[in-house]
Amino acid sequence: MTSGIDAEHLSKMYGRRRAVDDLSFAVAAGSVCALLGPNGAGKTSTMRMLVGLSTPDGGRARLLGEPVGLGAGVLRRVGVLIDGPAFVPHLSGMANLRLFWSATGRAWPPLALDDALDLAGLGDALERRVRSYSTGMRQRLGLAQALMRSPEVVILDEPANGLDPAGIRDMRALVKRLAESGLTVLLSSHNMDEVEEICDNVTIMRQGGVAFHGSIADLRAMAPDPGHLLDTTDNTRALALAHGRPLTVTDDATGALIVSGPSSVVADYVSAVVAAGVSLRQFTPTQTPLEALFFMLTDTEAAPAPREARP
Repeated sequence: MTSGIDAEHLSKMYGRRRAVDDLSFAVAAGSVCALLGPNGAGKTSTMRMLVGLSTPDGGRARLLGEPVGLGAGVLRRVGVLIDGPAFVPHLSGMANLRLFWSATGRAWPPLALDDALDLAGLGDALERRVRSYSTGMRQRLGLAQALMRSPEVVILDEPANGLDPAGIRDMRALVKRLAESGLTVLLSSHNMDEVEEICDNVTIMRQGGVAFHGSIADLRAMAPDPGHLLDTTDNTRALALAHGRPLTVTDDATGALIVSGPSSVVADYVSAVVAAGVSLRQFTPTQTPLEALFFMLTDTEAAPAPREARP
């Protein structure tokens, strides 16, 4: 299968700090891949090397089978939104787009302009000065700028940053439409829920390296059992009732309990707690299984409390 994006043993140092450490992954043409990791994991540094904004200290990057470097011809086939969009504040949104396009040496307007503006959804705000834009509106304008060149590859760094819930929903729908049109999409995020429903594959970064690379289906297969926060009128009694069951119950920092196990086993356990005369105050999901796995892979998951019931 042809690769749209190839990172081959990429490394990047900033002073004595190694931001990216021998990083390799590939994104198949026409697929959507998420680059996940906590802040500081090296996501933006990786993306900058992929599009020639930063020179790797080791390794190489290829887009659509062609090597990447500053000014590489293949970059004309790539739409990019990295580091937050930068615009001339006293110009309107449309004037900024025209200024950007004039720098490419091509005639205005680009053929994909109307589609890009429709996808970005700025409407009448395009005629307003950018200095009046919210962070989310700047993100939308940056997206229009990335898409109006009819790219074959789209690379988006935290595209939902600054968007309200409706904007996040629209952004997810947009990425789905980009994928359905055959584009190769790489987007970065630190939010597992944000990418689970729209990505084919995921690369999880930890301290500049790869902690996981594979399909969402493979990631789900590795995920732990779901967890729930349980608070009752007698948590000590509830903890005792967990003994002998194939689940794990630990103390939460608030004094409640965290219950982890297969859904059917957890349901039977909660029924047994109620049948024993212990009333529920709260029973709510904590992290999703994929969120829990994400924290495990990136070493940010807090250690469990010492009081624990195990089978």
